[in-house]
Amino acid sequence: MTAEGTAHARVGLISDTHGKLDPRVFSAFEGVDAILHAGDVGRPDVLWQLEAIAPVTAVLGNTDYEIPGYQLGQQARIGIAGKQLLVIHDIRRLGPVPENVDVVVHGHTHQPALEEVDGVLLVNPGPARRPRKDQSRTVAIVTIAGGELTAEVVPLDRFGPKP
Repeated sequence: MTAEGTAHARVGLISDTHGKLDPRVFSAFEGVDAILHAGDVGRPDVLWQLEAIAPVTAVLGNTDYEIPGYQLGQQARIGIAGKQLLVIHDIRRLGPVPENVDVVVHGHTHQPALEEVDGVLLVNPGPARRPRKDQSRTVAIVTIAGGELTAEVVPLDRFGPKP
């Protein structure tokens, strides 16, 4: 469940869709409790499609000016399963990580990354669209269970060839 205080949750992380959602995301995010989109959404229908899977929290990226029908900011913070997750497009614009944040989800670089810094998990799910040369499109999954966090970058190639 997505309510803060529950013991278990799976959270789908996505970034850099640039106006089109790869249909393999539906398989990758099967069973997630929430989805966090770290910007460069592109079009509102990307968020509509994601909302058919699970509740979505999204932020604006450097190519987004506004998404019609949504009030998105540069950052968003959400509590899920007793953990605090902060979403931002370009982590270089964050400055110091705010207190009581467990996970920072970011995008922009089109490079998937998992890193822990001072007890905070930093996750870039990589590009859900427009990967760099010789890369796959990727998303990520954060699992919260018993107060513990784990994260995995998930290549969409795992769910079939690129459409």
